[in-house]
Amino acid sequence: MYAVSAEVKGLDTVVSLLSDAVLQPRLLDEEIEMTRMAVRFELEDLNMRPDPEPLLTEMIHAAAYRGNTVGLPRFCPVDNVEKIDKKLLHTYLRSYYCPERMVLAGVGIEHEQLVACARKYLLDVKPVWGASTPTNVDLSVAQYTGGIVRMDKDMSDVSLGPTPIPELTHIMIGLESCSFLEEDFIPFAVLNMMMGGGGSFSAGGPGKGMFTRLYLNVLNRHHWMYNATSYHHSYEDSGLLCIHASADPRQVREMVEIITREFIQMAGTAGEMELARAKTQLKSMLMMNLESRPVIFEDVGRQVLATGKRKLPHELCDLISNITASDIKRVTTKMLRSKPAVAALGDLTEMPSYEHIQAALSSKDGRLPRMYRLFR
Repeated sequence: MYAVSAEVKGLDTVVSLLSDAVLQPRLLDEEIEMTRMAVRFELEDLNMRPDPEPLLTEMIHAAAYRGNTVGLPRFCPVDNVEKIDKKLLHTYLRSYYCPERMVLAGVGIEHEQLVACARKYLLDVKPVWGASTPTNVDLSVAQYTGGIVRMDKDMSDVSLGPTPIPELTHIMIGLESCSFLEEDFIPFAVLNMMMGGGGSFSAGGPGKGMFTRLYLNVLNRHHWMYNATSYHHSYEDSGLLCIHASADPRQVREMVEIITREFIQMAGTAGEMELARAKTQLKSMLMMNLESRPVIFEDVGRQVLATGKRKLPHELCDLISNITASDIKRVTTKMLRSKPAVAALGDLTEMPSYEHIQAALSSKDGRLPRMYRLFR
C-alpha cells in the first residue's frame, strides 16, 4: 500500500507522486543491495526478538496450509535474498502492478476529482517495465491441510535487557474458520473477541478485555501461564482461528490441555452477558479505529480491493448486533470438525504428540489421552 496525506488543493501533485512511486520506480543497484542487507537484518531480528508472535504466526500458517498459498513463507528465505535484482523485481511488478489489481482510495475529496486524477496519472502513464500483462499471477485457492510445525529452540538467553525473562515454551493451536467473504465471518469475529486474552500482567482499565474467557478461565486460574491470546486470520478463500499460549517448559502438557479444553468449551452455549460484552467491545473497537482518517481511507481501499464494495460502519455494527449464541455454537461446531494446526517453539521435551492433540479436540472434554510410565 502506498499512502500520502496532503491538502485538498494538492491532490494533483500527490497523485502524481504516487504514480511515480508505483509505476516509475528507478530501482538503482545500490538501493537493491541496501534492501538485501535490510532483509538479512530483519531475518536475524525475527529469530532474536523476545516476542515470538511473528515467528509463531509464520509457523501456524505453514502447518495449516502446508506447501500452498498462505502457508508459503511470508518472510524471504535466506537463500533467496541474493536472487533479488532489478530483473526479478520488474517481473513481479509487470505481473501484479496493473490497473485491474489497483484501487485508488481517498478521503475528504470529491469522487469526480479522484477519478480524473486516476485517469491522468495511472491509466495514461506507461510503466517503466513496459506493457503490464498479469499472465503469471497465481490464482490458487488456499487448501487447508492441518498439521504441526515444531522448532526446538533455546529460549533461555532471550531477554529485554539486563533483567532476564523466564525461559518459556510457546505453542499455537488453530482450526479452520472461514473467509472474510462468508456470512460466518462476523460470528467468528465475535467469537474471537469473546475469547480475548493477553499477557499474565495487564494494567486493566475499560476495554482491556479482562472478562474475556482466556483471562477468566486461563490466566486468572493458572498463575504459571504467561500468555493466552486468541487470534483470527481471515483471507479470501479460508480462515484460521488460533490460540497462542506460553508457559514454563515443564508445564507444556498441562498448558496444551487447558487450551484444547477452551476450544471444546467454545461449542457450548455462550452466556448472554459475555456475548453482549463481546459484541459491544467489537463495535467499540471498530468505531474507535475509524475515528482516524488514515484508517478510514485504508479501510475503503482494502474493502474495495478485496470485495469490490465497502460496507459502512453502521452496516457492520448491525451485523454484529444480530449475532446470537446459536450462531457462535454453529460456527464453532463446524470449526471443531477440521484438523488442528499446531506450532510449537522452545523446549519441546514435554510437548504432546500431534495425534494426542487431535484426539483431545475430538473428545467431549478436551482432555489429552493419559500417558502411563513404567518408571518415574
